[in-house]
Amino acid sequence: MTDDRCLEGLTRGESLRLLASVPVGRVAFSHRALPAIRPVNHLLASDQIIIRADLGTALSNEVGPESGMVVAYEVDMLEAEDRVGWSVVVVGRARRVTDEAAADRYRQILHPWVSGSMADVLAIQAEIVTGFRLVPRACAAGRHDGSQPARLG
Repeated sequence: MTDDRCLEGLTRGESLRLLASVPVGRVAFSHRALPAIRPVNHLLASDQIIIRADLGTALSNEVGPESGMVVAYEVDMLEAEDRVGWSVVVVGRARRVTDEAAADRYRQILHPWVSGSMADVLAIQAEIVTGFRLVPRACAAGRHDGSQPARLG
């Protein structure tokens, strides 16, 4: 196995497609002026990430229906042995879903992995979407989809 790897930038569309392909991600938000991260399961509805939260939790208490709260949402699929994979980060405002018909529909199809009421349905608007794929360098030379190599740091 070669140690030579590169990062290829992903398009918005490819990033959202990959996000939709996995069931769990991590939401990062501010709680008491400090960063907090929680793993949650999700679904993608158009350009919104839908998650459920327990009433009274740190995330649920901070998110209002109008102004919302800026959050980051991250998903990835990384293979440690081969050191390849991808990662996607979405930044946007999280808001409570106040349309009861829509909220009920999401409750029917999105089942939390933990017990509790999980009555709040939150939507994260995908405002900034970035993604990259970690590949062996030999693969990077053959790319013809217009994506550019990504840089860390």
